[in-house]
Amino acid sequence: MQKEMLAKQGEYIKANPNSNGSVALLARMPVEEFATYDKIISAAVKGGMLAPVYNSVKAAYEKEQERQANASKLQPGMMAPDFTLPTIDGGNLSLSSLRGKYVIIDFWGAWCVWCIKGMPEMKKYYEKYKDKLEILGVDCRDKVEKWKAAVEKHQLTWKHVRNSEGSEDITGKYAIQGYPTKVLIDPQGKIVKYIVGEDPAFYTVLDETLGK
Repeated sequence: MQKEMLAKQGEYIKANPNSNGSVALLARMPVEEFATYDKIISAAVKGGMLAPVYNSVKAAYEKEQERQANASKLQPGMMAPDFTLPTIDGGNLSLSSLRGKYVIIDFWGAWCVWCIKGMPEMKKYYEKYKDKLEILGVDCRDKVEKWKAAVEKHQLTWKHVRNSEGSEDITGKYAIQGYPTKVLIDPQGKIVKYIVGEDPAFYTVLDETLGK
């Protein structure tokens, strides 16, 4: 049914390139379909009354293109992209400043149920390997107050920074498509493992890598 609906939407856009309805339908399509139908819809409609809708869809497509391009640069053995983000105490912290230890970058949010469910295991492994391991929590999509409250409530004693919006948003750079996402980096700053979701396999990797 979904395939049939997508085909019908595509037929409408092809037959009605000058209709605002085509922009509305484009917004309901999977983001990967944008390029196919964007070239059909007229410039006048794109800049018309539904311009905000069109621009939002276009931005989502461009972000997905960026994510896909960056995903190819996040393979084991490649250097983890550096970044500098605001810390929970009002300073700034760069990923590169943590060289010399293994680092887990944990992309999470207080709103993310699976992120919170995984914290006890993270705390356990932090205690187990903290002589050779740093954890850098990167909070995403929370207001500052909610972020700080979650860190305190769940007693997350490792380092914390907050992902910024706009040009400082690093989720595209790290090809984030789900939460939590964990990236294990070696002491030289190279990627060891990249895992999306709360996967027990991540902790097997930690034992295999840090338990030597």
